Amino acid sequence: MEDKLATVNSNTEEIKKIFENTKTIAIVGLSPNQSKASHIVARYLQNAGFKIIPVYPKEDTILGEKVYRSLEEIPFKIDMVDIFRKSDVIGLVIDAAIKRGDIDTIWTQLGLVNNIAAQKALEAGMNVVQNKCTKIEYNTLFS
Repeated sequence: MEDKLATVNSNTEEIKKIFENTKTIAIVGLSPNQSKASHIVARYLQNAGFKIIPVYPKEDTILGEKVYRSLEEIPFKIDMVDIFRKSDVIGLVIDAAIKRGDIDTIWTQLGLVNNIAAQKALEAGMNVVQNKCTKIEYNTLFS
Protein backbone atom coordinates (compact mmCIF):
# COMPACT_ATOMS: atom_id res chain seq x y z
CA MET A 1 0.00 0.00 0.00
CA GLU A 2 2.81 2.44 0.82
CA ASP A 3 4.44 1.97 -2.59
CA LYS A 4 1.15 2.40 -4.45
CA LEU A 5 0.45 5.69 -2.69
CA ALA A 6 3.94 7.02 -3.32
CA THR A 7 3.35 6.78 -7.07
CA VAL A 8 -0.30 7.85 -7.30
CA ASN A 9 -0.90 9.97 -10.43
CA SER A 10 2.74 9.75 -11.37
CA ASN A 11 2.28 8.36 -14.84
CA THR A 12 2.75 10.72 -17.75
CA GLU A 13 -0.86 10.85 -18.96
CA GLU A 14 -2.31 11.58 -15.52
CA ILE A 15 0.21 14.34 -14.84
CA LYS A 16 -0.39 15.84 -18.28
CA LYS A 17 -4.14 15.93 -17.56
CA ILE A 18 -3.53 17.56 -14.18
CA PHE A 19 -1.51 20.36 -15.77
CA GLU A 20 -4.03 20.84 -18.59
CA ASN A 21 -6.80 21.30 -16.00
CA THR A 22 -4.83 23.58 -13.69
CA LYS A 23 -4.90 27.38 -13.79
CA THR A 24 -4.19 28.38 -10.17
CA ILE A 25 -1.43 26.88 -8.01
CA ALA A 26 -1.10 27.68 -4.32
CA ILE A 27 2.54 27.17 -3.41
CA VAL A 28 2.80 26.35 0.28
CA GLY A 29 6.23 27.32 1.55
CA LEU A 30 7.05 29.72 -1.32
CA SER A 31 10.20 31.47 -0.15
CA PRO A 32 10.98 35.07 -1.14
CA ASN A 33 14.64 33.95 -1.45
CA GLN A 34 15.35 33.75 -5.19
CA SER A 35 17.90 30.96 -4.71
CA LYS A 36 15.43 28.59 -3.01
CA ALA A 37 13.80 25.78 -5.01
CA SER A 38 10.28 26.96 -4.15
CA HIS A 39 11.00 30.41 -5.63
CA ILE A 40 12.64 28.99 -8.76
CA VAL A 41 9.76 26.58 -9.36
CA ALA A 42 7.10 29.23 -8.71
CA ARG A 43 8.74 31.70 -11.09
CA TYR A 44 8.93 28.98 -13.75
CA LEU A 45 5.25 28.07 -13.32
CA GLN A 46 4.26 31.73 -13.37
CA ASN A 47 6.21 32.24 -16.62
CA ALA A 48 4.48 29.14 -18.03
CA GLY A 49 1.13 30.91 -17.57
CA PHE A 50 -0.11 29.61 -14.22
CA LYS A 51 -1.52 31.94 -11.56
CA ILE A 52 0.65 31.31 -8.53
CA ILE A 53 -0.56 31.99 -5.02
CA PRO A 54 2.19 32.28 -2.41
CA VAL A 55 1.44 30.75 1.00
CA TYR A 56 4.13 31.87 3.43
CA PRO A 57 4.23 33.17 7.02
CA LYS A 58 5.94 36.47 6.12
CA GLU A 59 6.11 39.00 3.27
CA ASP A 60 3.28 40.89 1.58
CA THR A 61 4.14 39.97 -2.00
CA ILE A 62 6.34 37.36 -3.65
CA LEU A 63 6.84 37.32 -7.42
CA GLY A 64 4.34 40.18 -7.66
CA GLU A 65 1.55 38.14 -6.06
CA LYS A 66 -0.24 38.75 -2.75
CA VAL A 67 1.03 36.40 -0.04
CA TYR A 68 -1.48 34.47 2.07
CA ARG A 69 -0.67 32.99 5.46
CA SER A 70 -2.78 29.85 4.92
CA LEU A 71 -4.95 28.06 2.37
CA GLU A 72 -7.99 29.12 4.39
CA GLU A 73 -7.28 32.81 3.69
CA ILE A 74 -7.33 32.47 -0.10
CA PRO A 75 -10.73 33.82 -1.26
CA PHE A 76 -10.92 32.10 -4.66
CA LYS A 77 -10.72 28.63 -6.24
CA ILE A 78 -7.40 26.82 -6.13
CA ASP A 79 -6.75 24.06 -8.66
CA MET A 80 -3.50 22.71 -7.22
CA VAL A 81 -1.62 22.92 -3.94
CA ASP A 82 2.13 22.50 -4.51
CA ILE A 83 3.79 21.73 -1.16
CA PHE A 84 7.34 22.76 -0.27
CA ARG A 85 7.08 21.97 3.45
CA LYS A 86 8.46 19.04 5.46
CA SER A 87 6.62 15.72 5.32
CA ASP A 88 5.32 16.05 8.89
CA VAL A 89 3.42 19.24 7.93
CA ILE A 90 1.86 17.77 4.77
CA GLY A 91 -1.02 16.28 6.77
CA LEU A 92 -2.01 19.70 8.11
CA VAL A 93 -1.88 21.21 4.61
CA ILE A 94 -4.01 18.39 3.21
CA ASP A 95 -6.52 18.73 6.06
CA ALA A 96 -6.86 22.44 5.18
CA ALA A 97 -7.27 21.56 1.49
CA ILE A 98 -9.97 19.00 2.27
CA LYS A 99 -11.78 21.52 4.48
CA ARG A 100 -11.83 24.04 1.59
CA GLY A 101 -13.43 21.49 -0.71
CA ASP A 102 -12.40 23.21 -3.96
CA ILE A 103 -8.90 21.88 -4.57
CA ASP A 104 -8.37 19.35 -7.36
CA THR A 105 -4.75 18.31 -6.86
CA ILE A 106 -2.27 17.92 -4.03
CA TRP A 107 1.35 17.83 -5.21
CA THR A 108 4.35 17.27 -2.96
CA GLN A 109 7.80 18.20 -4.20
CA LEU A 110 10.85 15.97 -4.58
CA GLY A 111 11.70 14.15 -1.37
CA LEU A 112 8.31 14.81 0.21
CA VAL A 113 6.00 11.87 0.90
CA ASN A 114 3.24 11.43 3.46
CA ASN A 115 1.19 8.39 2.48
CA ILE A 116 -1.36 8.70 5.28
CA ALA A 117 -2.18 12.29 4.29
CA ALA A 118 -2.12 11.34 0.59
CA GLN A 119 -4.70 8.62 1.24
CA LYS A 120 -6.98 11.18 2.93
CA ALA A 121 -6.67 13.46 -0.11
CA LEU A 122 -7.48 10.58 -2.46
CA GLU A 123 -10.54 9.66 -0.39
CA ALA A 124 -11.64 13.31 -0.60
CA GLY A 125 -11.57 13.04 -4.40
CA MET A 126 -8.30 14.86 -5.11
CA ASN A 127 -5.51 13.91 -7.45
CA VAL A 128 -2.28 13.23 -5.57
CA VAL A 129 1.27 13.44 -6.89
CA GLN A 130 4.10 12.87 -4.44
CA ASN A 131 7.87 13.20 -4.64
CA LYS A 132 7.95 14.97 -8.01
CA CYS A 133 8.86 18.49 -9.07
CA THR A 134 6.17 20.48 -10.89
CA LYS A 135 8.83 22.39 -12.86
CA ILE A 136 10.61 19.25 -14.05
CA GLU A 137 7.38 17.43 -14.91
CA TYR A 138 5.85 20.42 -16.73
CA ASN A 139 9.05 21.08 -18.64
CA THR A 140 9.32 17.43 -19.67
CA LEU A 141 5.72 17.29 -20.90
CA PHE A 142 5.21 20.70 -22.48
CA SER A 143 8.57 22.12 -23.58
